[in-house]
Amino acid sequence: MDKPLLTFLADLVLFLHLAVILFNVFGLIAIPLGAWRGWHFIRVFWWRALHVGLLGTVAIQAVLARVCFLTIWQSDLLRQAGTAVSAEPLIQRWVNRLIFWPLPLWVFAAIYVAVLALAVFLWWMVPPKFPRRPA
Repeated sequence: MDKPLLTFLADLVLFLHLAVILFNVFGLIAIPLGAWRGWHFIRVFWWRALHVGLLGTVAIQAVLARVCFLTIWQSDLLRQAGTAVSAEPLIQRWVNRLIFWPLPLWVFAAIYVAVLALAVFLWWMVPPKFPRRPA
């Protein structure tokens, strides 16, 4: 593949990563707030299952001392493109700094497990409505 395509794909993975993070943070805020305000979408089963599933995936990767597969994909694409970090556009540098913190992996594992525990607690406190099966 050529360098512009690899760089574009790496950017797509980065923004997918950011979207997953924003979705997870949004869910942690929207669920308790929505329960209080009576928002119906916070009880949609597939939305809640996706939220807990993504948080579970992140927590399991961290506990197993694995780097997020989206991070690996982005790094591999950038390495194949031969792109230097200093050549990143401003918004990409900002997003990278927002997502990738220079902390040991065990810190992330502890944070992710705590966040997953919060999501499971919210599942119990604000249960989703399970889909009905047609008769």
